[in-house]
Amino acid sequence: MKPRITVITIGVDDLERSLEFYRDGLGLPTEGIIGKEFEHGAVAFFDLQQGLRLAIWNRKDIAHDTKIPQSAASPTEFTLGHNVGTKEEVDLIMKQAEKAGAKITVPAHDTFWGGYSGYFQDPDNHLWEVVWNPQWEISD
Repeated sequence: MKPRITVITIGVDDLERSLEFYRDGLGLPTEGIIGKEFEHGAVAFFDLQQGLRLAIWNRKDIAHDTKIPQSAASPTEFTLGHNVGTKEEVDLIMKQAEKAGAKITVPAHDTFWGGYSGYFQDPDNHLWEVVWNPQWEISD
């Protein structure tokens, strides 16, 4: 399989609340909620980087579209990693996320492998890791 992942979709319980968190709180660019005219179609997309978007879609609509019964969510099913260029940037983003209403689960700290990271949960408990890895060069 040739990797061509262009959208990461996460299920949310309240589309408006999640839109405010990602757009207003974290500052991710978006055109807002689209597809409201379609049953099960309301979704919002956020530009992350060239060729990659984050989508938020109601959990019940994902269940409908995939024909899989909606089940209880677990925040430990996956994490989204946001890599940055410095330790200071990790601290800034963690503060921004907390101000936006995120729950800090692990404050920013030096890691056992030589990096620096922290974890927060969005309004639907999805885990985000904000991380500086000295082995990776981050280009804007």
